[in-house]
Amino acid sequence: MDDDQLAALADAHGVATWYEDAEQKRADVDPDVVVAVLAQLGVDASTPEAIRAALTAPRPEPKTLVLHAGDHLDGPGTLTLEDGSTLTLPAVPPLGYHRLGDRTVIVAPRELPPVPKTWGWMLQLYAMRSDDSWGMGDFADLATIARRSAADLGAGVLLVNPVQAVSPTVPVERSPYSPSSRRFANPLYLRIADTDAYRQADDDTRRRVDALRPDNDTDLIDYDAVWTAKKAALELLWETVDHPAPDGELRDFARFCALAEKHGQDWRTWPEQDRDPATAHADPDRVAFHAWLQHLCEAQLAQAREAAEDMAVGIIHDLPVGVHPGGADTWAVRDAFAPDVRVGAPPDAFSQLGQDWNLPPWRPDRLAEQGYEPFRAVLRSVLRHGDGIRIDHVAGLWRLWWIPPGEPPQRGTYVRYDADAMLAVLTLEAHRAGAVVVGEDLGTVEPKVTEELHAHGMLSSAVLWFQRDYKQPGHPLKRPQSWTMKAMASISTHDLPTAAGFLRAEHVRVRAELGQFAGDVEREYRSAATERAQLEELLKRERIPADDLVTALHALLAKAPSLLLLTSPQDALGETRQPNLPGTVDQYPNWRIPLPVRVVELFTDARVRRIAEALRR
Repeated sequence: MDDDQLAALADAHGVATWYEDAEQKRADVDPDVVVAVLAQLGVDASTPEAIRAALTAPRPEPKTLVLHAGDHLDGPGTLTLEDGSTLTLPAVPPLGYHRLGDRTVIVAPRELPPVPKTWGWMLQLYAMRSDDSWGMGDFADLATIARRSAADLGAGVLLVNPVQAVSPTVPVERSPYSPSSRRFANPLYLRIADTDAYRQADDDTRRRVDALRPDNDTDLIDYDAVWTAKKAALELLWETVDHPAPDGELRDFARFCALAEKHGQDWRTWPEQDRDPATAHADPDRVAFHAWLQHLCEAQLAQAREAAEDMAVGIIHDLPVGVHPGGADTWAVRDAFAPDVRVGAPPDAFSQLGQDWNLPPWRPDRLAEQGYEPFRAVLRSVLRHGDGIRIDHVAGLWRLWWIPPGEPPQRGTYVRYDADAMLAVLTLEAHRAGAVVVGEDLGTVEPKVTEELHAHGMLSSAVLWFQRDYKQPGHPLKRPQSWTMKAMASISTHDLPTAAGFLRAEHVRVRAELGQFAGDVEREYRSAATERAQLEELLKRERIPADDLVTALHALLAKAPSLLLLTSPQDALGETRQPNLPGTVDQYPNWRIPLPVRVVELFTDARVRRIAEALRR
């Protein structure tokens, strides 16, 4: 096989034959991996003859054209505008999604408006229990936290973990980063008593609903118990409301939910007829029920957003990088996905064998053919009830690590996306929603990712543990004053140790107990002690009193010029357990750890008030 010809074919379809690894060294991709990934894009590269034929085949004209505000579109021709009117070319088209023959023309703003400087919370909403919640945090708790954080603490922003829909089945998917659909919301977060159906029900029905409430004081959140109770309560209330028939995307999603109740959460295991939306048949009453749940979610999410109206920014919703391979989105919008591929990451110092996230990627060619409508729909669904959006693994707008069928994570390669088009869609949708955009660009990310985010008026991410000068020996910590202004800055994240956990080396203890270290555990403890000493030295240089180290770290964060300064209630309260431990599933209680105080107590806790004052000041 001619390596040069294979490389040329791979480049033409955005498939990498080599990449720069975590140590900035060239890593060549095995040719058979390149061939396997090309096959997932519908390109036959199995033989030299097939490669030559693919190279000489005519390439179709690009289906999507990207322009920016004020750009001139040459003619002759007629552009059909988004509103149905026409524009004779040459001309300067307005913002929007337009049609030029069979091509989509995206006209986006060049950049978003400035983001106000403020501080706020990174919330794991499920962990926020209150006197009225049912075993876990809910949308009403979100509204309460937004309102009181602004009024009592002067906070201006709330970043919320993904609240997209999971399959309505037991066992419930715990990870908010593996939703069944990114286009719809998770009814698990509904506050039952805040629905019109509950308020309008008779006394007997309300008593029966109230009797279903699960234990609200379990050591760990029991998602199965919560969903079982809420589903039963909602079904009681459903009997008292009208049953409108849904249509469009909502109907397809509700049909998936009705079928999942019957056959299980993964449509790939369903009876043949039901695997295809064109031939599937679902109980109309159950379809209407699940559509009704989405209407309830929309109403309560709107109430939460209204509660944040006094905040400088408001509520930012988190968008996961992908969806469950057998979930609602891959069932209803399957043409946009490469269903047999898994997204992940190449080997690095943390994961020497690479990472497999078991999420199917979008096909870049299909996105372009569809005018990026699947991406547009996802963004619109999130921004409909938010003031901002955080893009998890934002580097995925540029490229994703594809792992072909049957291969381990390290046997993958990068596939390139049209970042100009993806950013244009993101900028246009955020502009229309009046929303801020934050990109999670942590880890091994090409510099152009962060540069282009900033150029579009979007924020990158900055985490204290990683703010180091990697060009200097020993990688010393950077002074917070040198951090970028165009960032959402924090001490930690949901995948990293909490402030108190880091200071006590709790992350080392837990990983050692679980056998996650291949080498000397004592060396890991020494490394953690060195990192703590480096932080204490930085505090000393910044003349920050270190008698209370958790508060001191927040005072250090407050010196950063970054526009958004975020902390978590876990950090403020001195919680040592981190929400999620990467590399584990059931070995660690990921996404199940409740906050140690109730929501109402959060605003009176002396530790929280000290941290809020430090960040506000």
